[in-house]
Amino acid sequence: MRNTRLIARLDIKGPNLIKGIHLEGLRVIGQPNDYAKRYYEQGADELIYIDCVASLYGRNSLGDIVQRAAQDVFIPMTVGGGIRSIDDAMHILRCGADKVAINTAAVANPNLITDIARKFGSQCMVLSVEAKRVGPDRWEAYTDYGREDTGLDAIEWVKRGVALGAGEVLLTSVDQEGTQKGFDVALVRTVTGEVSVPVIASGGMGKPEHMVDVVKTGGADAVAMADMVHYCRATIGEIREAARSAGLHVRKYGND
Repeated sequence: MRNTRLIARLDIKGPNLIKGIHLEGLRVIGQPNDYAKRYYEQGADELIYIDCVASLYGRNSLGDIVQRAAQDVFIPMTVGGGIRSIDDAMHILRCGADKVAINTAAVANPNLITDIARKFGSQCMVLSVEAKRVGPDRWEAYTDYGREDTGLDAIEWVKRGVALGAGEVLLTSVDQEGTQKGFDVALVRTVTGEVSVPVIASGGMGKPEHMVDVVKTGGADAVAMADMVHYCRATIGEIREAARSAGLHVRKYGND
């Protein structure tokens, strides 16, 4: 059985780490690399950086932040937001990222998924999907940091993206994001039942029990957390211990 990965998510606006609710009402938290280093030292398995205004302004500005992080952080880093071409992906990978997450540009040009997977490997191509519930067991995919409705059924879009070459899915519930009320387990369970690639559940983690539920019931391969660790409601180490106590397989860290 694969280990459940514990991933710290850092949403970035300009030079700042931010946090909102439903991807809105963004509040400045602090300097992103201070938090990245903290999460690395606490034993996070990976980091995800998302430039939350990159698509709006047509660029990704995380290169410098990622370069600085790569000097202190030695775990995989996924970077998303504003990556619209092979060249954009190449740039952010050269800055120190291990994977690129693509949402808006993938919807506009699905062939970009295949192009990146062929150029860098499918393990490097993460399909980022921002989903909103629109009915019983129905979700639509959104772009531009949850601002624009694509009209695409989120489940069908995930299946298509994986068929085109995505090697992983970052699945964010806009409805649950920032609420601390738990993941949209039904959404995650539906997606994991349709694709064979790893799925990262994002949006809603407020306590370790939410992680356990989305892994055991939803079938998530990894959980992305932000609010809970940004506001020091728990450390990555405490979350890891809670996962182990609940019977989840997690990576050993330090002396544990």
